[in-house]
Amino acid sequence: MKVYDVIIIGSGQAGTPLAKKLADAGYKTALIEKKFIGGTCINYGCTPTKTMIASARSAWLSKNSEFLGVKSSSVFIAFDKIIARKNKIVQSFREGSESNLKKVKGLDIYFGEAVFTAPKTIRLTADGKKDIILKAEKIFINAGAKPTVPEIKGIESIKYLDSTTILDLKKIPQHLMIIGGGYIALEIGQMFRRFGSKITIIEQSVQFLSREDIDVASELKKILEDEGLNILTGAEIQDLKNNENGDITVTLRENGKKKTISGSHILLATGRTPLSKELNLEAAGVHTDERGFIKVNNKLQTNIKGIFALGDIKGGPAFTHISYNDHLVVFQNLLENKKLSIKNRMVPYCVFTDPQLGRIGITEKEAIEKGLKYKVALIKMDHVARAIETGDTRGLMKAIVDPKTKQILGAAIIGTEGGEVMTVLQMAMMGKVTYLEIRNGIFAHPTYSESLNNLFMTLD
Repeated sequence: MKVYDVIIIGSGQAGTPLAKKLADAGYKTALIEKKFIGGTCINYGCTPTKTMIASARSAWLSKNSEFLGVKSSSVFIAFDKIIARKNKIVQSFREGSESNLKKVKGLDIYFGEAVFTAPKTIRLTADGKKDIILKAEKIFINAGAKPTVPEIKGIESIKYLDSTTILDLKKIPQHLMIIGGGYIALEIGQMFRRFGSKITIIEQSVQFLSREDIDVASELKKILEDEGLNILTGAEIQDLKNNENGDITVTLRENGKKKTISGSHILLATGRTPLSKELNLEAAGVHTDERGFIKVNNKLQTNIKGIFALGDIKGGPAFTHISYNDHLVVFQNLLENKKLSIKNRMVPYCVFTDPQLGRIGITEKEAIEKGLKYKVALIKMDHVARAIETGDTRGLMKAIVDPKTKQILGAAIIGTEGGEVMTVLQMAMMGKVTYLEIRNGIFAHPTYSESLNNLFMTLD
């Protein structure tokens, strides 16, 4: 048995910085990682997908710039080079993170599978090695989640892709069918459409992007459909099977009508399942909800004193930046005697379609549900000077404001670098800057953020 002050399970965007900081603070720390340092973000999520999306955008621009006076006679997609570039960047980020961790004094890194055998005791199993027993009074679980495999008739008989395996395809799919219409589905769908695939997105909900306001969701849906993505809503899959041509056939009911679709590949993008079952949390006495997410309080503590859960495994918004903020909450409470809480914290996010959708705060429909008094500021991107000049006027800017306090309650930006413009509004919300101050502020011309002047002038 090896005894530590702290054990951290998982080297994601909470586990990695937390391990470093606790070790630097004098805690004898063990970090356990099942496979690769960096978690989902570096290895299977943000880094590889955004790298490939950049290649897809370059291909699209090459084909769609004639109106700017730039014409390309042909565009060739060297998919092997796109994958090689992605792999090189992922490896660089992963090795950089691991190298930095290995330099930290007081931090031991273990590779293998962690399983609880008691509330503060973990058995570490690694291929070809004898099991090790680790014990600590404080344990931080940052084990993450994996792609969900939905219960659909015939799914066990077909070869499907998930958000991890699709990034290692050797060839571009001829027809990629995607089950699910969330952010992962849209990013990957648009990316492969730009590489040349036919894309069909199958979404069970009647409303596309049901978390968003209808006008925002409709705007992004039109943008994607104009690029050739076929988006089905209100579509319930009844059966999956291989057909005689080697393709996959999907039988579904779309708004009550039976329909069949066949394609060369199928991607499951129906959410993520927490990696909690593998930890044997029953032995630790740690409680989970009915879906397997670890229950925590507003300070990320589980029901067992000294055991915390951070990142995707605890449920809630599954974003890298939330996982990173989780580690800040835990660290500052533990070492700086603060009383930080995850309750009511701002949750920004960006969908990396092109153009991007950046979101912060509440939507208009949430304002209605809460019975708030509000006003809506809205302009289309074809009224934004920078968008006109650069030749991409797709999208809109929308903000929800409090008419009494003049505070910004929420915003959605669809446009080139929509996430960056959203961040400007997020910082205004953090600093209690009113929309009047933004409306009358001086911003560099011509920038996208400058048009926030014009956005809030619509409230006059």
